Amino acid sequence: MKRNTLIGLMALLLTMTSMTMTAKNKTVTIKVIETSDVHGCFFPYDFINRRPMKGSLARVMTYVKELRQEYGKNVILVDNGDILQGQPTCYYCNYVKPEIPNVAAEVINYMGYDAQVFGNHDVETGHAVYDKWIREVKCPMLGANIVETSTGKPYVKPYTIIEREGVKIAILGMLTPAIPYWLNEELWSGLHFDDMVKSAKQWMDYLRENEQPDVVIGLFHSGKEGGIVTPDYEEDASLKVAREVPGFDVVLFGHDHTQHSSVVQNNVGDKVVCLDPSCNALMVAEATIEIQLGKRGKVMDKKVEGKIVDVTPLEVDSDYMKHFQPAIDSVRAFVNRKIGDFDSSIYTRECYFGSAAFTDFIHDLQLSLTNADISFNAPLTFDSSIKAGPVFVSDMFNLYRYENLLYIVRMTGEEVRKHLEMSYDLWVNTMKSPDDHIMLLNDASTDDKQRFRFKNLAFNFDSAAGIDYEVDVTKPDGEKVRILKMSNGEPFDEHKWYRVAMNSYRGNGGGELLTKGAGISQDELKRRIEWQSDRDQRYYLMKEIEKAGRLNPKAHNNWRFVPEEWTRPAIERDRKLIFGQ
Repeated sequence: MKRNTLIGLMALLLTMTSMTMTAKNKTVTIKVIETSDVHGCFFPYDFINRRPMKGSLARVMTYVKELRQEYGKNVILVDNGDILQGQPTCYYCNYVKPEIPNVAAEVINYMGYDAQVFGNHDVETGHAVYDKWIREVKCPMLGANIVETSTGKPYVKPYTIIEREGVKIAILGMLTPAIPYWLNEELWSGLHFDDMVKSAKQWMDYLRENEQPDVVIGLFHSGKEGGIVTPDYEEDASLKVAREVPGFDVVLFGHDHTQHSSVVQNNVGDKVVCLDPSCNALMVAEATIEIQLGKRGKVMDKKVEGKIVDVTPLEVDSDYMKHFQPAIDSVRAFVNRKIGDFDSSIYTRECYFGSAAFTDFIHDLQLSLTNADISFNAPLTFDSSIKAGPVFVSDMFNLYRYENLLYIVRMTGEEVRKHLEMSYDLWVNTMKSPDDHIMLLNDASTDDKQRFRFKNLAFNFDSAAGIDYEVDVTKPDGEKVRILKMSNGEPFDEHKWYRVAMNSYRGNGGGELLTKGAGISQDELKRRIEWQSDRDQRYYLMKEIEKAGRLNPKAHNNWRFVPEEWTRPAIERDRKLIFGQ
């Protein structure tokens, strides 16, 4: 009898102990939602093309509301930068009506974001715009590797700490350090940008020593990997940080406009979930973090999963739209103003196959404003157009996508040729037979959806005006461009100095055409800038059209691909492959 009683008491004690342990352990589920490279897609309307748009924070708001209904405050919402440029909504708040609250800050505040980081296109707006934006955003603005030169300290907060149900979460923000090689120093004066791996190691050590977080999230405006790599900077280093800096549970990134979801193993064997939601508020990145807490809040177990969610099928949030209707109406009135007429349509797709009215219209403006000898210019969007008929303010954002200044850079004739050599090497194939592609396209085996897309970025495909030249696609890289003469009939001399007009992105070394291509060092390049405009190029294009009233842009026909018996049929084949019938 005593034996049975003892056994019963032991069983009861074990049950009570188990119940006590279960009561002390709890599971906390955290949902982290990232937007990135929104580029002004706040509303479900494309103000550039004056039509509805799939990508929109109004749809993201719907998704976030649904999650908040289920998970409450355990939903953490973050944005990864490049929010201040892209749609006329941004231009209107940044430059036309800078005295009003910036709508990029207002949507962040309305949606209840928990953290925000800088993007390179945010820096491109200049101190006056982004400093005001920082003041207006209510959530922490992060940038651990954006350092104030005078103090040696981060210009904004390096990280933020968020606590949810006893779980301590650190979010560390960083920006690609390539800014000084793309943008005029006036835009980022007083700042420098540290290497991402170096900065991440420094701040991870600090977090461990001073904060002891349960979860660490990286929020990086830098692409997956690759990009431009020089001895001075690495443009896209998000996966490199995930692999080489132990401590991150999740790395949320962007900048390269490429959807990505993967799990990488870092150098101590831990797994890191890495997510990129692409751009234009078409998708969000979603990390689910499940934490099991034991006694005194100790983390007993941690599970992290990630996915990319397409929000385009969702309805827009009606409360959001109602709240921002006055802002929508103001921007619509701005972009719908007629500024002139075009007698013929112009297309960026024509720019890839020879001298084209679209790029040559911008060449003409650059040459007339600067009185330069030569102009460089590339299509800034892959496939856009301005149709014949009335031209509106909105069309200027198709004609010129970003707020670049206009530069004059001093270059030798040899440097001009080498600049173009690199451009065309990025752009066209070396044809071995008449049946080859003339365009340099992605390998069909790598991604069927991208089968007939350019291998490189079209905004680095510079053509030139002011000179007449041929591009022989049968020649090897570095030997394709043959400059025949100046377009005014004068001889072209590789030993002579020329004044060359170009946008500020290119003039600061963007795309490496001046540095890697022409062979001008980054330090020397700064000394070569002879003049810069006061306003962005889109402003001057708008004024030029308003002044003329009616325009009929035409191609200069100052350059061509040769030999034409090969290139003409190849152009027609590749045109159909890339753009269809």
